[in-house]
Amino acid sequence: MKDKDLGGVTQKTAEQRVLRGESYRSMKPQSGMAPVRIGFRALAALAAALLLAGAAQAEPVHVEESTTDLAEHAQNPVADLISVPFQNNFNFGAGSENKMVWILNVQPVIPIHLTEDWNLITRTIMPIIHQPSVFPGVDSASGLGDINPTVFLSPANPGKFIWGVGPTVTLPTATDNLLGSGKWSMGPAAVGLYMSHPWVVGALINQRWSFAGWSHHDVNAMLIQPFVNCNLSDGWYLTSAPIITGDFSAAAGNHWTLAVGGGVGKLWRVGEIGLPINTQLAPFFNAVTPDFGPDWQLRFQV
Repeated sequence: MKDKDLGGVTQKTAEQRVLRGESYRSMKPQSGMAPVRIGFRALAALAAALLLAGAAQAEPVHVEESTTDLAEHAQNPVADLISVPFQNNFNFGAGSENKMVWILNVQPVIPIHLTEDWNLITRTIMPIIHQPSVFPGVDSASGLGDINPTVFLSPANPGKFIWGVGPTVTLPTATDNLLGSGKWSMGPAAVGLYMSHPWVVGALINQRWSFAGWSHHDVNAMLIQPFVNCNLSDGWYLTSAPIITGDFSAAAGNHWTLAVGGGVGKLWRVGEIGLPINTQLAPFFNAVTPDFGPDWQLRFQV
């Protein structure tokens, strides 16, 4: 099928733009990968099951630890604390059809004690995606995206400044070509933050390059996520954690996605053991976005 011209950018090129600065994927199935379709109701059921499983596996909370203190710990990406955030991202205005794309990032964080002085923190992002037809003649897709595990080596007894470094890997696990890169990618990752009540301020950064896979499109992608949290009382806090991405394999002028925004969060204690549930709601406007990228995003985390 001949590519359509959409405002000076071909449809195929536009399809290579992603919602967070990576690329829309080729519509043509690639050899070595059989697309698997997953219904939207099945995704919702899977998300609900994962939420219940995450709640069951969460660590009990010490009663003497205040809700505000626990909220601050939950805002530390390399905290010595098991957590399973469920981050819903509603991306509005995607593609030439101005559709909404939903991405649920299931993000288990598991600390491993290596020695008295060092921890290994595993952070894995498992995206569940529903993407309607964002261009004329392009199919919709729902399913699992590319899983992205990251491992941070971090001091076990840090002061107010906390850091972690390690590798990040992207696995080509997408169940549909529209939802993944078709590439194995890896690179370095780092996080640094300063914690001094009521502030938790820092940034997370990673860079990935593809080294294998069946797609013809190489991955050269950067992610930067600065975060600023101001903790109030009773577990309430103000938060801003925009995601900035760079897709350096895209055409000139389409490398960056720059989000601006923030919102409010609260950590709740549920049940007799005080099971912590950390909730956030924040809108973000994409001040810079690739051609046909989303205009804005609503993020809801639980």
